[in-house]
Amino acid sequence: MEYTAVIRTLGKAGEKYQKLLDSLVAQTVKPKQIIVYIAEGYPIPKESVGIEQYVYVKKGMVAQRALPYDEVDTEYMLCLDDDLVLPDSFVEDMFRAMAEAGADVISPDVFPNHKRSFKQEVMMALSGRMIARRCDDNWGYKVLRTGGYSYRKHIQKSAYQSQTNAGACFLCRKTDFQKIHYEDEIWLDAATYPLGEDQVMYFKMHLLGLKVFTFYDSGIIHLDAGDNLNPEKQMGLLYSDLRFKVVFWHRFLWSVDNAWGKLLDSIAIAYYLLFTICISALKLQRDVLSVKYKAIKDTFRFLKSDEYKRIPKMKRV
Repeated sequence: MEYTAVIRTLGKAGEKYQKLLDSLVAQTVKPKQIIVYIAEGYPIPKESVGIEQYVYVKKGMVAQRALPYDEVDTEYMLCLDDDLVLPDSFVEDMFRAMAEAGADVISPDVFPNHKRSFKQEVMMALSGRMIARRCDDNWGYKVLRTGGYSYRKHIQKSAYQSQTNAGACFLCRKTDFQKIHYEDEIWLDAATYPLGEDQVMYFKMHLLGLKVFTFYDSGIIHLDAGDNLNPEKQMGLLYSDLRFKVVFWHRFLWSVDNAWGKLLDSIAIAYYLLFTICISALKLQRDVLSVKYKAIKDTFRFLKSDEYKRIPKMKRV
């Protein structure tokens, strides 16, 4: 069970980052290495447990993860964001669940969607962003034709196969991660906020035949080192989210489907975009409506660009 903990950071998480480092060295199965990939131009954090190795790389949520990992000399990698706290037996439990499930990739359920209220479920379902599934289909998270996802409402065992997960933490073989050529998805970093980079990564793993699992009730804590949302950031997130949804839909759903699937995909994205525009129009949110319109217009222009056409096309294995 040798593994290397690899962390992406800007070095600004402070005490939260220290808690992550402390929880790593407290593991019942300790990492052989802790390698921290820090964005160029940012100072090395003062927080330490004395065994970290820092490597400067280009800034970006994708850029700081889409790496060759030449510094990693173990078979397995535990990929982490810088604002998590892991229970002492976390890695041991993940390895055990991985072996029992026959998983290639396993990720803890960082954000327990199955605990959402019924009111939240209804609102999310109407928008096409997120749907709670009560059927016993043996899946955890599944990707919807709208580019959103559905989640299992009733959890009856520790791990379920999934098509997407939270990107804050996952465990896999280094060679398996390299198979997905995540560097092809650097287009995500062009957005002010590269939302959906986790869904792109996991769904790409799924399309390429890797068995991705969600590990429930792991005890992991997400401390969230991000700042509070101001109005300007809210608009930026809104723009980036719509951009992601449309590009993800086109690249990973519509483009890999058969003729019947393409028709269903087109109906789904049309519903999603019409719903989000109508909601803002009914609420008379002119500023929000303007941002949404610009995001949709810019994104479809991007889909026609030479830059997008140069990205290697996806194929389902």
